[in-house]
Amino acid sequence: MASSAPAGTGGESAPVPPLAQITPAKTQTVLSDVLLSRPRLQDLVREVDPAEQLDEEVEEILVQLADEFVENTVSAACLLAKHRKATTVEVKDVQLHLERNWNMWTPGFGTDELRPYKRAPVTEAHKQRLALIRKTLKKY
Repeated sequence: MASSAPAGTGGESAPVPPLAQITPAKTQTVLSDVLLSRPRLQDLVREVDPAEQLDEEVEEILVQLADEFVENTVSAACLLAKHRKATTVEVKDVQLHLERNWNMWTPGFGTDELRPYKRAPVTEAHKQRLALIRKTLKKY
């Protein structure tokens, strides 16, 4: 990861220490800047619904959730990079964590391979419901 400023801040942040010095417990100090400010959150809400207004408690919780999500993702990416015996966190570390733990994939970063569509397994209960629906439809 490069030592650039967080999105939306417009300034330069402090340089990121080498991975050997970063532990999951220290990621809070590395990510000391607020990643999602309240004005930016309000802008995002206005993009979705201009008439929507969030309570202060809701704003605080959403900002906290965003910060915790980024902190957990960076911590996990650091652990994955250490597992690879690397000295830097790479995009593939973050991607692996997001894909495995959050079922998220960010297109355009890392490999451009085509991702196969994983069809969800059909449960026995679902098969029974479908059979019941088909049986009911045949009556009419």
